[in-house]
Amino acid sequence: MAFSNALVLGLLLAINMALPTLSTVYTVGDTSGWAIGADYSTWTSDKAFSVGDSLVFNYGSGHTVDEVKESDYKSCTAGNSISTDSSGATTIPLKTAGTHYFICAIPGHCAGGMKLAVTVKAGKATAPSTTPATGKGSPSDGSGTTATPAATTTTTTPTTATKSNSSSASSLSPIVAMVIVSWISYYVWRMV
Repeated sequence: MAFSNALVLGLLLAINMALPTLSTVYTVGDTSGWAIGADYSTWTSDKAFSVGDSLVFNYGSGHTVDEVKESDYKSCTAGNSISTDSSGATTIPLKTAGTHYFICAIPGHCAGGMKLAVTVKAGKATAPSTTPATGKGSPSDGSGTTATPAATTTTTTPTTATKSNSSSASSLSPIVAMVIVSWISYYVWRMV
């Protein structure tokens, strides 16, 4: 009996430790979607993106989602896109920390507001690094601290996603797994 109680407790603790790793799916622009004239700077202002999260772009025909470098984002140039999709529903998994840049490659659309910059943190459960940046020739902001640029090159594979009415939704798979394991653990405990 004591063994089964310890087993149930151990399983529940393991499941609860996994909960902070839940990823979030953000629908870009909420109900407006990926469209000309939207204010994506305001849209991102109250969000904290982490590695493992995903962006879902919902848009009509005649638009694209191109991930680009910062210089191409600033100049609205899509000739050197890291990835591109025009399916109408594009999911971009955020796999690396740093700032990721997205534009619509259709002429005039980026200048019309179809551009998004997303700063991604290392992870929800990961503590920030306390290692100081060192090295000669590194850029400095004039305050004596050395800036270390984050790598932003990623390869994404656009996939089709279902439309969601909300801006973000937590992944339910770990929660469903937790409920199922808890339920099974309870019945195993009751049988012993």
